[in-house]
Amino acid sequence: KAVVDACKEYLPTISCSLSDARVNIFYEDGLKFVRRKKDNYDLIIVDSTDPFGPGEGLFTKEFYGNCYNALKDNGILVNQHESPYYANDARAMQKAHKQIKSTFPISKIYQAHIPTYPSGHWMFGFASKTFDQIADLKEDIWNSLNINTKYYNTQLHKGSFAIPNYVKELLENV
Repeated sequence: KAVVDACKEYLPTISCSLSDARVNIFYEDGLKFVRRKKDNYDLIIVDSTDPFGPGEGLFTKEFYGNCYNALKDNGILVNQHESPYYANDARAMQKAHKQIKSTFPISKIYQAHIPTYPSGHWMFGFASKTFDQIADLKEDIWNSLNINTKYYNTQLHKGSFAIPNYVKELLENV
């Protein structure tokens, strides 16, 4: 709660949507919370701490299975996968991807460049029961909405799933 409150106070431009009536924030153990949910969510975003210490449980097959159960049939799970650049982070990325891949029928990796993160190159997981991140992208519909975003566009969406060869090699046999 303190982090959310600090964001509202000191980062109002990026936390303004937290006050939207459609947003519900639960301050509790994510492992226990998601375990109790069945077919509740269209989207689960897991922006967890690193995969060791208190956050370790958020990178387990059990947790991803509980997320699978908590999602509606057309739901999507996204989560952070660490950096592929450093050996320890790369192993964590491989482990997370392996757990998700064994739980969801559709599981892909995408990337973003975040200068404040170690190496600046960060990976994320996309998992779904039914949606393919590229094949099911309704690019014409999205573009026709004329939503003015500062970052996102459909070309960036597609491009973020084009990962470097060294990352492909890291994930080849997981």
